[in-house]
Amino acid sequence: MRGVVMHAPGDVRVETREDPRILLPTDAIIRLSATCVCGSDLWPYRGVEVSKGPSPMGHEYVGVVQEVGSEVKNIKPGQFVVGSFFASDNTCPICRAGYQSSCIHREPVGGLGAQAEYLRVPLADGTLVATPDTPSDDLIPGLLAASDVLGTGWFGAVAAEVGPGRTVAVVGDGAVGLLAVLAAKHFGAERIIAMSRHEPRQRLAAHYGATHVVTERGDEGVARIKELTDGLGAHSVIEAVGTQESMMQAIRSTRAGGHVGYVGVAHDVQLPGDELFFSHVHLHGGPAPVRRFLPELIALIWNREIDPGKVFDLTLPLEQAAEGYQAMDERRAIKVLLNP
Repeated sequence: MRGVVMHAPGDVRVETREDPRILLPTDAIIRLSATCVCGSDLWPYRGVEVSKGPSPMGHEYVGVVQEVGSEVKNIKPGQFVVGSFFASDNTCPICRAGYQSSCIHREPVGGLGAQAEYLRVPLADGTLVATPDTPSDDLIPGLLAASDVLGTGWFGAVAAEVGPGRTVAVVGDGAVGLLAVLAAKHFGAERIIAMSRHEPRQRLAAHYGATHVVTERGDEGVARIKELTDGLGAHSVIEAVGTQESMMQAIRSTRAGGHVGYVGVAHDVQLPGDELFFSHVHLHGGPAPVRRFLPELIALIWNREIDPGKVFDLTLPLEQAAEGYQAMDERRAIKVLLNP
């Protein structure tokens, strides 16, 4: 099969890889209908994360089940399925508490390389969720978004305790941040402040429910949030970047007693204990337990109540994956969908 392999920072190639096969009786093989490039893929692409040798890429996926192992009971060949970036059994005590991304048997799908034509999915019964039927083509981008960026933005909103009457600020205008705006709107937030400097992303944020846009960053961004909230800060802030600056901007934009939901993959973030102690700000986040939300998200997409697929503003064939990485790196695209 053909699949994306990163050899070094900036060096992305589409190569012939070995076809996946059933290795464990709990595995499934799916033929991918769509995959995509994630903002987190840009960390190794930019050399911020060190990759050791050629690495298969991709952890977001939807497709049709081709084959299942002997112990797979609920997932059947021919079903269209959506999965998460962490495989999980969905039965351990941590999974049952709703944190499948910390399943005691979890396995990162990224190491298996979902930017490809086929994918082996471990723990298939716990990881994959079937759609009611084969989706129409226009629903596939939204279902693909559910496998990571929508589920991650959703978790950010849940972790930040978003709800009716609340003012929500979203730090980060990538796909996760934009879909956190969508989630905040769904949960009934009264005001949603998108922090963005890029006009196309501002327009999509407004489409998804943002009521205000703040272009300033850092201390100036915090000051604008305070100005919009009578000097108090937002009730809920969703951090969707993962840098020191974005995390501190999120914490400092939150009122005393408010909540930060942090879902940006953290890179060298260090929190000042004394400031955090006196802030009375709640912090909750981490790798989103996408599997917890998949049934609800699939139903909302299937019934056309939400359209998260709009974050894909560039679609390319799999063979042009390198162009997709470059477009996202240069912020010419919000998120790139790859057609195998």
